[in-house]
Amino acid sequence: MDIVLARTFLEVIAAGNFQAAAQNLFVTQSAVSLRIKRLEDELGRPVFTRTKSGAQLTPAGEQFERFARSMVRLWEEARYQVAVPAGLQSLLLIGCQYSLWPKLGMPWLRQIEEQMLETAIRAEVGMPDRLLRLMMDGLLDIAVMYTPQLRPGLEVRPLLDDTLVLVSTDPDYPAELDERYVSIDWSPEFRALQTTHFSCDLLSRVTLALGSLSVLYVLSNGRAAYFPARVVEEHVAAGRLHVVAGAPAFPFPAYVVWNPEKDADMIDQAMKLLRKVGEDADRRQHELVDEAGVTEIDDRLLPETDQSA
Repeated sequence: MDIVLARTFLEVIAAGNFQAAAQNLFVTQSAVSLRIKRLEDELGRPVFTRTKSGAQLTPAGEQFERFARSMVRLWEEARYQVAVPAGLQSLLLIGCQYSLWPKLGMPWLRQIEEQMLETAIRAEVGMPDRLLRLMMDGLLDIAVMYTPQLRPGLEVRPLLDDTLVLVSTDPDYPAELDERYVSIDWSPEFRALQTTHFSCDLLSRVTLALGSLSVLYVLSNGRAAYFPARVVEEHVAAGRLHVVAGAPAFPFPAYVVWNPEKDADMIDQAMKLLRKVGEDADRRQHELVDEAGVTEIDDRLLPETDQSA
């Protein structure tokens, strides 16, 4: 079977409909329809029921899903292993959410380079949905992210407890917020906490879903926003940003997700290096939070989430 058909089938499942799948695959919707038609012809069964709300798996489609994932995963693993440079024994595929890459992912990559001398490394960055999809397709072995969702066959474990602190370019910025405040869309839990602790009238009309990249906007425009303490520690040390001492700080845990079916020794060694990097980052972050004198909100105030970690 053409591996492209299996990939397209899985993308339709992830996207929920043919149109969104086509956009994600950078092809036309008719191309997606033709591929699914070819797949159904080869299987002799329909795999989707088309409805106005999207595409629903048929019983045959539900049965085929696990085989499609195995096919794609095995293909990608074979493709990457064949490409391992001469003289090296294995390939490690790591991923990291954008906001976690500079202070966590990059030091981790450097540690792997220094300590795992017989291992080739490929690194990816992205949002949690993309990283998890890559893991399900066999394109990642380990990934670090905020708010992961459970996926069959993957393991999840807490890595470090980031703390979201309010910072501003103005050292006298008020803890109660004003019109200079910009809301960063860190997670549904953060949005709920933000609404709970601040008046809705004071919340920003500007919301950025750019994660740590929003720091540039805040610095360039004299604004205030919540960021993980790790992300802004250098700006705070340089006096470009100031932690607003009277404002509440919110917990924002990061998690490591991995595929337990991959090389156990390689995964274990990479995880040990990641934990060490995470411990160092956690220590520096708590030093900044303690020095700033912010009030950390108890974890129990966080709404219930669908996270197994």
